[in-house]
Amino acid sequence: MALNLDAVGKKIGPISKDYTWKDAVLYALGVGAGFSELEYCYEKDLKVIPSFAITTLYEVMPEALRLTNINVPGMLHGEQELIFHNPIPPKGTMTSEGKILNYYDKGEKKGALVVAETETRHSNGQKLFTSNMTIFSRLDGGFGGENRPRKPVEFPDRAPDFSVDASPAENQPLIYRLSGDVFQLHVDPEFAKMAGFEKPIMHGLCTHGYACRALIQSLIPGEPEKARRMNCRFSRPLYPGMPLRVLIWKTGEGQAVWRIQNVETQEIVIDNGIFEYGDIPKDEVRFDDRVAVVTGAGAGLGRVYALELAKRGAKVVVNDLGGARDGSGEGSASPADTVVDEIKALGGEAVANYDNVATVEGGEGIVKSALDTFGTLDILINNAGILRDKSFLKMDPQNWHAVLDVHLNGAYNVTRPAFAVMKAKGYGRILMTTSAAGLYGNFGQTNYTAAKMALIGLMNTLKLEGQKYDIHVNTVAPVAASRLTEDVLPPDFFAKLKPEFVAPLALYLCSEECADTGNIYNAGMGCYNRAAIVTGPGAVVGDGRTVPSPEELVEAWEKVKTLKGAKTYFQLNDQIGDLIGAFSKPAADAGTAEPTSMSVSDIFKGMPNAFVSEAAQGVEVVFQYIITGSDGGDWYCDIKDGACTIQAGKHEKPVCTLEMEDKNFLAMMTGKLPAMQAYTSGKLKIGGDIMKSQLIEKLFKM
Repeated sequence: MALNLDAVGKKIGPISKDYTWKDAVLYALGVGAGFSELEYCYEKDLKVIPSFAITTLYEVMPEALRLTNINVPGMLHGEQELIFHNPIPPKGTMTSEGKILNYYDKGEKKGALVVAETETRHSNGQKLFTSNMTIFSRLDGGFGGENRPRKPVEFPDRAPDFSVDASPAENQPLIYRLSGDVFQLHVDPEFAKMAGFEKPIMHGLCTHGYACRALIQSLIPGEPEKARRMNCRFSRPLYPGMPLRVLIWKTGEGQAVWRIQNVETQEIVIDNGIFEYGDIPKDEVRFDDRVAVVTGAGAGLGRVYALELAKRGAKVVVNDLGGARDGSGEGSASPADTVVDEIKALGGEAVANYDNVATVEGGEGIVKSALDTFGTLDILINNAGILRDKSFLKMDPQNWHAVLDVHLNGAYNVTRPAFAVMKAKGYGRILMTTSAAGLYGNFGQTNYTAAKMALIGLMNTLKLEGQKYDIHVNTVAPVAASRLTEDVLPPDFFAKLKPEFVAPLALYLCSEECADTGNIYNAGMGCYNRAAIVTGPGAVVGDGRTVPSPEELVEAWEKVKTLKGAKTYFQLNDQIGDLIGAFSKPAADAGTAEPTSMSVSDIFKGMPNAFVSEAAQGVEVVFQYIITGSDGGDWYCDIKDGACTIQAGKHEKPVCTLEMEDKNFLAMMTGKLPAMQAYTSGKLKIGGDIMKSQLIEKLFKM
């Protein structure tokens, strides 16, 4: 088995972890907190120890191991860095995403280092922390890679400023492992002896938690929210019950170095510790080193977007044809040049572009300007627009197509080459511009409103195609003063609609901090709200086999048209799933799964024998099963060329994902729980291409 060297850059996650105050308290108890630090152990005014962040690694680590193909028996957690952006709330969901950063080769029989980085956000939208994890793989060196440059941590040649003693209990690992690290080395005496230890050892990250408590106690007592960064290298194991000593040296304002010593042996068990602390700077939306394209940026909203992006560090391509409001005329360089001059006068970087978004060549030229001048492209705001208002019967084809060419085709022409750049680099933010007129209708603007609603459809598909590449696509519906609205809105109202009021929303949606994708937002005069296409619960008319009559539909009409209990769908498959489920028995009839003597692994071992190859002709699909519970695990079923392969683990690109608890999976596979009832009752969760799941009953006869 060899390292998968192609894993560098491969994405980790998103991996979500739900937690409550009890999890935070359990972690605190696991790292030695008690009545002397009640703020960590009592739900009243609870504060979360910052190193609780480490518990997200217990889901991230297996994913990193799978991607890199590390030789697990030789694996050690080598180094760990945590950068804290905001305090961790006492409850919620933490979602981690990242990638494999690099490999380093220490040489034949000396091992290798694998570095992975993840960023974790809370369900409240805040970025909580960044984790940089280095795994030392003792058995994977000698592949010809470069060694990691040494970055020694210098310790002052004097006694430490603080020395904090602690005595983990003999049973400490039994408590700590309940926070997620259930590796046998820390609990099973026989396993520990096989690994070369006289008995189970302390979790390195448990000892790490003791250090975090000591650092806060010594440097920022009672203020864990001021922890900024914690970095260290794990050196030697420590047995439970052995006393430890955290040695801390202050090295500057808000900076310290630290290490942990085994008091009995005087050995250093954690070394090269760095701790930074102080008030966490107020989060500021910044675009340093980002490159943005803003179309129609010669005036109005586009100008404000370009200026504000540049003020916050972005390099901006200011695109404007310089034509009339109705798109007529040959255009002018003056509007774009003026905005570029404004940006440069403020100390920013910008370049003008005069291409017409309404042509394919123009769209490609705009993106080329970004690449030629700044080398890349991160942000695209499709803002260019024209108006040619006419009542519908007076709307001739020329006026119809002229408006669609700029608004809809223009967005396509620029977004397509921009999307290619973003996909290649694994990052991008795209903002479409719709209108309240498009969302709700406006007399005399059929061409404009049709184009603006079509952009919603474009966004809805791009949000799906961009999801795995960290490309977020959102849409803003601005109500703002511009040359397009100056004779549409009443003068006194027009004066209040400064485009500056729309810019904060647009900038946030284009920022790295914004995790949302596929949403529509209204903005104007400082008022912001989300708009969405919602679907009512509806009604089933008939039995699904006989076509109902119009009269039967009329009888159910009130139920059909009500929006009470309406919901939004992220993608087509979600709505199709509800449509399929509408003809199933109510969830209450799904019953409770009965116990069975068969195991989950028995089911997967038997699946090849139950495979119906005749039904698989022309079928190419990968089903990923995620079975939770004590008898669970991950398996995938790869069907191709009339053959079926069952493997344990996770597939890189499953077509359809099925997630169930072990007892419900067994009940479903043994015929005690109908699949559709499992789905509608929530016992079966289906992701990816939900329609492909319909093939399973045809492909397998269990």
